[in-house]
Amino acid sequence: MMNNTTCPQISLDFTGRFLPPVYILVFIVGLVANGWGLKSLLQNWKKLKIINVFVLNLGLTDVLYLLTLPFLVVYYLMKSKWIFGEAFCKITRFCFNVNLYGSIGFLTCISVYRYVAIVHPVIMMGRITVTRSVIISVMVWLLVSVQSLPDMFFTKAIINDTEKCFDTTDNANVEDYLKYSLGWTLTGFCIPFIITLGCYGHMAVVLWTLKRTDKVLRQRSLKLLLILILLFSVCYIPYHVLRNLNLLARVLTKQRICHKWYNGVYIARQISRALMCLNSAVNPLVYLHGHEDVPAELRQQLQQVCQMLNRLFPSNSGCVPVAQTADADADAEV
Repeated sequence: MMNNTTCPQISLDFTGRFLPPVYILVFIVGLVANGWGLKSLLQNWKKLKIINVFVLNLGLTDVLYLLTLPFLVVYYLMKSKWIFGEAFCKITRFCFNVNLYGSIGFLTCISVYRYVAIVHPVIMMGRITVTRSVIISVMVWLLVSVQSLPDMFFTKAIINDTEKCFDTTDNANVEDYLKYSLGWTLTGFCIPFIITLGCYGHMAVVLWTLKRTDKVLRQRSLKLLLILILLFSVCYIPYHVLRNLNLLARVLTKQRICHKWYNGVYIARQISRALMCLNSAVNPLVYLHGHEDVPAELRQQLQQVCQMLNRLFPSNSGCVPVAQTADADADAEV
């Protein structure tokens, strides 16, 4: 530990070099993937199942966030100079938070739904309807908005001086923001994470112990479990841990308590922000296992691509017809 009158300045150049390429990639991939997923759901609206209500809302949270990324790309390419006004800065950060905690909320709803459907099917029968799922979705949106609303009352932009747009707040309010962030982490992340982990942990045990369980259902549920573990481990956990650590470092720096790990935490925090935004591109994987018709549509589209490649490059495409792949999978199932 170093006790100086002033702590060494942390280099902020890494953010401007690292985040813009990531945001551009996520914007392109996420918009295509979510657009395709939402289109598939809307085309099958008449066959809407209960879980698809949550999947639809999950896609909407992603699109809401993706539409703000071009403005953040401009911000960081201009060396953290915000030119879109203080109000839009707060709206942009609010959309990010709604995406983050809305995604966690709807993933938790999907987890609880699958848990009840598989472990307690008798209890679920006739009790969980599409109407109730819509009501639950509205409650998730309201809860997430209420949780994110206090964030907008913290200083987000300093337009006349440094023209910054903070993802947390300025140094003058950092102590209060750390307290808010810790409570936010507990209610918005930790509790849903424990619920999701408990649901899928118990469900995994049930699926493996009950041999009479449908094999396709078992495989789909276990794949969804792996996707959710990936999302939480890569996108959500590092983000929340490093956000609070970075805020703590800023509080200690303000108190002139210096540590060598501050710069490392800052860089790791920026990487966690990039990993966090990847959830908007990874979430569409839930479409593949949350909506029964989507895998078939994807196979059909892949087959069309394969046929086009075979026509263009008859000897070098190396593309296996989807029907043949499906037959091979069927043989493997036997």
